Amino acid sequence: MQNTTGKFLGACLLWLSLLAGAWAQHPPVVPLRDLPDALKQQWQQARPEMNSNSRCAAAYDSHSDHERMTLKCSIYIKLAAEGARRAMRYCEEDREKKRIHAPCRLVQE
Repeated sequence: MQNTTGKFLGACLLWLSLLAGAWAQHPPVVPLRDLPDALKQQWQQARPEMNSNSRCAAAYDSHSDHERMTLKCSIYIKLAAEGARRAMRYCEEDREKKRIHAPCRLVQE
């Protein structure tokens, strides 16, 4: 009985780690056109400094409440994957401060 339980728990842990790995490779995205206007304006201001590896992440609970939205970018970066990780981390930090319930998502042009 213990051996079966151990195998089941091992299989569950393996499945969860694979799922987490898949999410890390493909984080959630939001199209630029779906962002609230205030976040689109912030993105447009950051855009001239961005290169092909720059990434931004956004989270918002409302399209009208500016206190419930955030957009964070990683601009001066050499690797796109690192830019995405940093943008998501900056967004998550700000999301927690502002108590935004919606998850952070990478902005996709």
